Amino acid sequence: MRHEYLPPQRRSRLTRRGRLALFLGTLLALGAAVLIPLFREGEAPEKPRQLVIPEGWRAPQVYAAIDRELKLPPGSAKSAVATAGLALPAEAKGNPEGYLFPATYPVTSKSTPATILAHMVRTANEKLATRAVADGGKAHGMTPYQTATLASIIEAEAEGRADMGKVARVVHNRLAKSMPLQMDSTINYALNRSTVDTKLSDTRIDSPFNTYERQGLPPTPIDSPGLEAMAAAVAPTPGDWLFFVTVKPGDTRFSTTYDEHKKHVADFNRTRAHAGSRAGQGGAPGK
Repeated sequence: MRHEYLPPQRRSRLTRRGRLALFLGTLLALGAAVLIPLFREGEAPEKPRQLVIPEGWRAPQVYAAIDRELKLPPGSAKSAVATAGLALPAEAKGNPEGYLFPATYPVTSKSTPATILAHMVRTANEKLATRAVADGGKAHGMTPYQTATLASIIEAEAEGRADMGKVARVVHNRLAKSMPLQMDSTINYALNRSTVDTKLSDTRIDSPFNTYERQGLPPTPIDSPGLEAMAAAVAPTPGDWLFFVTVKPGDTRFSTTYDEHKKHVADFNRTRAHAGSRAGQGGAPGK
């Protein structure tokens, strides 16, 4: 190997200003190397959308809302129930009706029908386990599932929160006297409808939800009750009422005797007939 003589070279020295510039340049280079990947990984977090589930919705309505929010084919949320591993009580037999708690739920690109349904059921279990609801249910000899079932009837039958306690009392009084509940809301659930017009023939349908012919609570909840309905179910307003009817908005009448109730029902029928007559006149101008 050939060796060549190279004269010693004088090393250049940086001035104080040069050293400072080099130091700052190195820091900026390292900072850029660190900040760039961090910026990519920690991009602005996704802002969740809101899925609102109102009180009183039935399971099919909740499923449809989930499918719309996630832009999935109809039936996707319902199909997810079987594999979602929902924390339902054994009494529910896999049916989440009554346990899809009404609330506002966050939805992101990572949300699936299973995660949303699980969140709803988890929330329902938490509400049923609050001390007031749990202890109140036990005091009335009810399981959490029975509490949810009773609360769902209250949610469907009461015109507003002010009447929930009285509606609950009617149900409790009828159960105590072994009287059929005779709730139109359970008939509506059996017939998959919502109406205030229940015919005599409707009350004779063969269904476990026909509380005109069958005593006790229906086999499952009939909607998603809110916390107010749950509270009313376990702490009903004191009273001897056995009947009630909403004659018109803001006018729900509670009765202790059937004779009194019949008078209120007659007022309801007159009010309905008058409203129907006015609607007929308004719908046919020129007559």
